Amino acid sequence: MSERILVIDVGTSSVRVGVDAEKPVSQFVERELLPESPADGIVQFDARAMADTCLELATRALEQSGPVGAVGISNQRGSTVVWDRTTGEPIGPGIGWQDLRTIGACLNLRARGVRSSPNQSATKLQWLLEQLPDRERASELCFGTVDSWIAWTLSGGAVHVTDATNAAVTGLQLTRRPSAWDPTVLAVLGIPPEIMPAIVDSSGVVGEAAALPGAPPIAALLGDQQASLVGQGCVRPGDAKITFGTGGMLDVVLGAEPPPFDQRGDAGTFPIVAWRHEGRITWGIEAVMLAAGTNVQWLRDDLGLIANSDESDEIAQRCTDTGGVVYVPALLGLGTPAWDYGARAAFFGLTRGTGRAEIVRAVLEGVAHRGADLVESAEADSGIEIPALRVDGGMTDNGTFVQALADAAQKPVEISPMREATSRGAALMAGLAVGHHGSVDDLAQTWKPKRRVEPAGVLDRDRWRSAVARARNWIPELSGIDF
Repeated sequence: MSERILVIDVGTSSVRVGVDAEKPVSQFVERELLPESPADGIVQFDARAMADTCLELATRALEQSGPVGAVGISNQRGSTVVWDRTTGEPIGPGIGWQDLRTIGACLNLRARGVRSSPNQSATKLQWLLEQLPDRERASELCFGTVDSWIAWTLSGGAVHVTDATNAAVTGLQLTRRPSAWDPTVLAVLGIPPEIMPAIVDSSGVVGEAAALPGAPPIAALLGDQQASLVGQGCVRPGDAKITFGTGGMLDVVLGAEPPPFDQRGDAGTFPIVAWRHEGRITWGIEAVMLAAGTNVQWLRDDLGLIANSDESDEIAQRCTDTGGVVYVPALLGLGTPAWDYGARAAFFGLTRGTGRAEIVRAVLEGVAHRGADLVESAEADSGIEIPALRVDGGMTDNGTFVQALADAAQKPVEISPMREATSRGAALMAGLAVGHHGSVDDLAQTWKPKRRVEPAGVLDRDRWRSAVARARNWIPELSGIDF
């Protein structure tokens, strides 16, 4: 069997496909698939186009590279697709994880004893079923997150599964048994149990990709943040990574025992399934920053202070500090630890002497402070001290930002050799399933950071906390919502 792995990495706005993805030098073909936003708060996508793109790029990659030993799939979590079991055609738009059309439904469900957030799949699935002209047809359909939809497509309709990492963020599984769907929640939402996928291991052969040349085995399904965790060699208790994309997510590996809280810890983190292998679950916790790279995009696209994202590093280095300016990056509210959807972005300490360089540096340092917030919250909720931060995502190319993160968190920062470690994580888990590695623990040895950045100074965390307190509760009616 070939030792090469085909990876299909389906993100929020693109599909990336590559072979030999266990190696940091892997080459990927990427195609943009921008979601649609026909109204404020609506984020949807063409599920048929997504599947066809995955098939096209994967077929082309195999024709150019030859046979592979397995296929690994990494995907955006929470996004929802419903399709006809017989024809394989979607019955409506795919609904993206950022979509907010079901906020009202989430609030109404509280009164019925069901806790669900709008970024989870539960109310998205309910909404799609409510659009059916004939609700009795519901049992003839299939529901899936993006991993399910792509696996179904690759297998020619033979495989209807999701893995434990994706199932655990749907809002539809039993909290302490994330390998089973919750019959009570399904009944309250009017979801027929027969449309649900089987929950399988994150690493393990689930069937053949019969629609691809050579029909290689589908050997890994993994949510994007968990794939990034594995891709950065974080497989032992206490290992942690942060992905800085448009948002930022910190994940910490806990081990075989779940955290003591079901929904959210005192410091604002929530439980995740890090992976499931050979039927055994490894748990973790996750902390979330709602806006990370989005702030740099704002500087570029809306304020015109930088010509491109890379220029933010060079301009920020034109000054040695922000001159007392503090920026709170709450363009979309605040996630961990506050979870204040009514907080808004704010600059404090502006003077007549504040210039372009100070503004840009303040934005980068603000995102770094939010990264340190995530670290402090994860340590508080897990009881584990994180010795060093492993990071990936677009912002890790920015030297000013990475140094600010080390200075804010007062921890070394290790930069991933692959900017998007999700692909490597899916490849490693697929390789594990077909015998390329002996155990999950062996994957720890695959981590070789591109660069390590030590703290070189100290950012003022007290002033930062004061700024955050002032930015909170700007829109009180949103600040009062707790999902």
